[in-house]
Amino acid sequence: MSGTPVHGTWEPRPADRWEDAFLSGNGSHGALVFGDPNDDRVIVTQHALVRPSADDRHRRPPQLAAALPALQDRLLAGDLTAAETFTDGRPLQWVRPFHPAFQTRLRRTGDPGGPYRRTVDFTTGEVTAVHGEWTSRVFVSRADDVIVQYVTAPGLTLGLCLDPRLPGAPHGLGVGDGAVLTPDGALLSLRVRYPGTDLAYTGVTLAVVEGGTTRLAPPGARIAGATALLLLTRVRRHTGELDVVAEGRALRDLLTGTPYDTLLARHTALHRTAYTRVTLDLAADPAERALPGSGLLARPQSPALLERLFAAGRYHLLSSSGTLPPRLTGLWTGDWNTAWSGAFTHDANLNLQTACAASAALPEVTEAVAALVHRQLPDWRDNARAVFGTRGAVAPAHSDGESGHSYHFSREYPLHLWTAGADWLLKPLVDHDETHGTRDPRTAAALAEVALFYEDFLTHTDTDGNLVVVPSYSPENRPANASWGALNAAMDLSAARHALRTAAAYHPEHADRWHALADRLPPHRVNEDGALAEWAWPGLEDSYDHRHLSHLYGVWPLDEITPYDTPDLAKAAHRALELRGAENDSAHGHLHHALLAARLRDAGRVAHALGQVLAGDFFHASLMSAHYPRRDVYNADAAHTLPAVLIEMLVHSTPGRLVLLPALPEHLPAGELRGVRTRFGAEVDLAWSRARATAVIRPFRTTRVELRTPSGTEPLDLAAGEDRVLDLTTR
Repeated sequence: MSGTPVHGTWEPRPADRWEDAFLSGNGSHGALVFGDPNDDRVIVTQHALVRPSADDRHRRPPQLAAALPALQDRLLAGDLTAAETFTDGRPLQWVRPFHPAFQTRLRRTGDPGGPYRRTVDFTTGEVTAVHGEWTSRVFVSRADDVIVQYVTAPGLTLGLCLDPRLPGAPHGLGVGDGAVLTPDGALLSLRVRYPGTDLAYTGVTLAVVEGGTTRLAPPGARIAGATALLLLTRVRRHTGELDVVAEGRALRDLLTGTPYDTLLARHTALHRTAYTRVTLDLAADPAERALPGSGLLARPQSPALLERLFAAGRYHLLSSSGTLPPRLTGLWTGDWNTAWSGAFTHDANLNLQTACAASAALPEVTEAVAALVHRQLPDWRDNARAVFGTRGAVAPAHSDGESGHSYHFSREYPLHLWTAGADWLLKPLVDHDETHGTRDPRTAAALAEVALFYEDFLTHTDTDGNLVVVPSYSPENRPANASWGALNAAMDLSAARHALRTAAAYHPEHADRWHALADRLPPHRVNEDGALAEWAWPGLEDSYDHRHLSHLYGVWPLDEITPYDTPDLAKAAHRALELRGAENDSAHGHLHHALLAARLRDAGRVAHALGQVLAGDFFHASLMSAHYPRRDVYNADAAHTLPAVLIEMLVHSTPGRLVLLPALPEHLPAGELRGVRTRFGAEVDLAWSRARATAVIRPFRTTRVELRTPSGTEPLDLAAGEDRVLDLTTR
């Protein structure tokens, strides 16, 4: 290899837009850092900040169970528009929107002189800006749950405040600020109360000043002649009033030794350990590796760009995962009008963003997904009872992180009819268990609830005696000749089969019953185009030009359809992928396409889908991404999903199989991927060149797997603790 890739990025000027601000986060608090020496702004975010509503009448699942049998009868009788009226008449209701808290502002005058450079170090999460003798360093501590900023300069003179004025802030917010002097600086607070509710959030910043003088300058403080300024910031969401003095005391208790270095060391011990588990080296040109991110983005064919985006994607995914997994915007936004409410979108986006959690050795991400799932499981039970009249659990398609109730739906998006969501969301938790050789009892309990739902829901049969999923919904598409609520969507069939069989594996005492139910589900259908049909019900016609690829759920993330075990179905799935359009060029559509192509061993299609994203101007200078080309709509899908694509084209595993180099694009002739985890309990390092490749497998468990490589297929026996070195060809 040609050297170690740089684990960070840099820019030669401050950020003008919040979308270009460098990012730091600990999975709870987030920071967007502009790096402007004369107006040093850090936008503060916190995962719990969702704007409440004064009217929650429509934030419960619709009570439709009594009307369900009539709907099922109409659909089975051929009324393909029956589901359009299956609602309680409510308007479309979005989930509560995610929003930023405020920005810390350090305003000064004068030119420090000298060159300017801002950087983010992915290994530490530290964002640094340097202009002459002025330096600002920011990180969000995973150890202490605090945003830390340290500014140094000779004769540091500036104004400090907490500024709530951010784009889209609604009218009627009750804003109150406070500032008191302390023996070594000041304590600032900003309370924001939402209109029409007693819910509020409060930011508290402890300012520790070295040298100079500090005086109050409402709404903040004025510092003159200092040599350094340390800021510690936290945000709390609460009802009533927050005890700011107690919060300030808690922040002060963090100050030991050399405060900034001590805080950074405690954080780095956790962050660096997680970040460095997996690395990718594509033998890029050192001169291109040295470019700023904005310069590298102008070279979409550069392996150095893929290296940096892989590193940035894992960094941002880790940094936005903790108390909750990443939202549509990760953990960051600078605008109260966040697109699609900054929600957790379960019918594609969340699972795409977290797709590399197991393979890229980020159990922190999986645990964040688990926290979301288990916190909301009682609401999932409400969904099952209210909409379907069953036991068990049904996941919503959208969530604000608090409620798991299914209330975001409309005629064109009947998301309350989607029954595959629980299996979709539990799949990463099952992958984690397989990777680590464990059986999490929380996952086992949730799987049992999903199986109970299917026991009660799957009661109708077709003329051949197969069970029918009715109603059935394929996000977010409809048949060409029918309405959105239909029958036997391919995703629903795959999810039901997988959920029942997986629940059976976790609960042997119920295995016979759940396997028998899964066996009664119908097979997938191949349509007249030779493609796997999106709906297995006869007569329903496919709509090909759509951003979602839900019907290929059996290919990815499941292994129900593979080129090795079900070659005919894999051929039909590949044909369906060929026929699929890109619709509105959403990033998640392109990268979902790439993940499927990798599973189907189509390297050319992987390369094309990657090229659409890399050449489509999807990435900001921060290396966070957008939903649409030309950096339209800040969105984490591309940033977080891209590492999964790069891993899947190089290494894929199941509990019984290892596939090496399934879909290596021609334009990446050499490289090294280190530290990837497999679902049979091993760590894999893979190095390749144009003709040869070497894999080092470090198993944690003793097992036998099927090895598939460009060299052929053979059994591979692995013994725990004994490394295996494999030499193979790349073509």
